[in-house]
Amino acid sequence: MSRLYEPLEKRLAERRRAGLYRQLNTADSPQAPMMQVDGRRLLSFCSNDYLGLASHPKIAEAMIEGVRRYGVGSGAAHLVNGHFRAHEQLEQALAEWTGRERALLFSTGYMANLAVLTTLAGRHDQIFQDRWNHASLIDAGQLSGAQVFRYRHADMMHLTERLTQASSKRRGEVLIVTDGVFSMDGDIAPLPALADIARQHQAWLVVDDAHGLGVIGPQGRGSLAMYGLDATAVPVLIGTLGKAFGTAGAFVAGSETLIESLIQFARPYIYTTAQPPAIAAATLAALDIIRQGDHLRARLAQRIRQFREGAQALGLELMPSATAIQPILLGDERRALAWSSQLADLGLWVPAIRPPTVPAGTARLRITLSAAHSEQHIERLLNGLQKCQTALRGNKP
Repeated sequence: MSRLYEPLEKRLAERRRAGLYRQLNTADSPQAPMMQVDGRRLLSFCSNDYLGLASHPKIAEAMIEGVRRYGVGSGAAHLVNGHFRAHEQLEQALAEWTGRERALLFSTGYMANLAVLTTLAGRHDQIFQDRWNHASLIDAGQLSGAQVFRYRHADMMHLTERLTQASSKRRGEVLIVTDGVFSMDGDIAPLPALADIARQHQAWLVVDDAHGLGVIGPQGRGSLAMYGLDATAVPVLIGTLGKAFGTAGAFVAGSETLIESLIQFARPYIYTTAQPPAIAAATLAALDIIRQGDHLRARLAQRIRQFREGAQALGLELMPSATAIQPILLGDERRALAWSSQLADLGLWVPAIRPPTVPAGTARLRITLSAAHSEQHIERLLNGLQKCQTALRGNKP
């Protein structure tokens, strides 16, 4: 092998030794609680398909009809000839649903976050980020060229201290950026306090509610709606469509001025092929189900309560989460891998989450629950976790 590859081989070997190596798993079945993966039939607890819509027949039929009407690909960026009627209809529906003037579609949540932060901030501006924000927000802040500050997770006193300390250096805009629901812990950001702080410091508040939209709040309108926060309190809302919606892509919702600015200045929007219009058609169908989906959210809430009560009875170390994301903290990377492997042997698909995705010493099992899970599915998971305790760590989590 060429010497060019030696540094890469060394890095790969180091990652293997540290118990941090990742690998792909290949599914041969639709997204559902029971899946065929790498030749095994597994009960999945790792999907972000929180409402069980990824295989919903009405959404599938809407996508098929979208292909019949619009074809498979969009052909170009939105600003060339890739913007179709289905995109327009979905943007209007998302704007109305979130209570904002306009919405703008993106191909991925990563691109939406990159577009927002690089459009609103530059080298004369300041960005304040929660330490546990999603990697896409962290990367977007760095790529914006702005001065980036990190505050301790959900610590409003620390955020206020950092804002006060940085105020003497302020020359331009200030952005406060947070997840709505944090993807690895499942807790919800203190959004009312963040909105108050943003108002006091005349700062933009940017909320990525990827894991809240569809799942919590009235009509599933997310963590902002749960707290009754409108577009004045939170001017920038970012959401993804590949989680509770069961489809793919992302959107930004906000004022007319914000959306027009993204269209004119956001490089991830200008220079990327639009998502296939059939996906937009499918997402419109998903949004209709989500609006009327209180029964799905109620079923999910029941599964969450069932799991937490059972896990606490086993003495497992849960995180303070009331959402569909229910991590079990194990600490050591190899321990987390061992539990995940043991669960797989029992027919349960629960991934081990390790650094750098989470801080060192906080490796965990990231269990995600869905309205598609039954009571029997949760009981099977709890039985598997109990067997892991016995086989791998005695009677301790």
